Amino acid sequence: MTIYDSIILGVIEGVTEFLPISSTGHLIVASEFLGIDQTHVNKAYEVIIQFAAILAVILNYPSKFTFSHFNLWTKVFIAFLPIAIIGFIFSEQVKAMFSIEIVAWMFIIGGIIFLIVEKFYDESKHITSDVEDISYKQSLYIGLAQIFALIPGTSRAGSSIIGAMLVGLNRKASAEFSFLLAFPVMCATTGYDILKHHEELLMSGNLINLVIGFVVSFLIAFLAIKLFLKFLENFTFIAFGIYRIIFGLLLLAFL
Repeated sequence: MTIYDSIILGVIEGVTEFLPISSTGHLIVASEFLGIDQTHVNKAYEVIIQFAAILAVILNYPSKFTFSHFNLWTKVFIAFLPIAIIGFIFSEQVKAMFSIEIVAWMFIIGGIIFLIVEKFYDESKHITSDVEDISYKQSLYIGLAQIFALIPGTSRAGSSIIGAMLVGLNRKASAEFSFLLAFPVMCATTGYDILKHHEELLMSGNLINLVIGFVVSFLIAFLAIKLFLKFLENFTFIAFGIYRIIFGLLLLAFL
């Protein structure tokens, strides 16, 4: 992996991590086109730059990361548990599903689901407009929806946002809870991969590339969060549904 590759992957990760279009799916596709082999080291690298994007959440929501928001983080932890348990039990099966074809189909399916949900979604009837007001029951249902993100191409942000919208959150609150939920998910994933592959990462000679990709991912993600929330003030998720379908169809065509 070259410095050029690490910058490209860092930009892709930063842009896509918080949008409902699957950062993992885009990284898999980008790695394929760049000719980067999906070795354990490169997969771990992709997870680590994902964690860099998650740190952007702290910079965007510093007040949320205090003891005064213990109740909110209890709900985030409840939403985190389902994917943590299922992901740990079936980790090898999940990694075995990493392929362009699966990513393509999940892009299309996810796009169709977004269009269907938006077709019947009436934000005026969704009264939870602040993440602080989410109930424990809602957080659990969002966590169960997030399990689908284990399938490459589904999108962690997408599945948690859809889950949140279906249980009564408005679009902005759905996105913000998804941002916060990303923190424990990626902390656990990154920590696990570093622990498992730390020797390979240190011996790979790619530490400079890793640092560059980490910084690029962090900076781009910070801007992406702000722009995404601005977008939701005036638009729906329909554009993301259409994008997912087109992107998935293009992948199948190239396959």
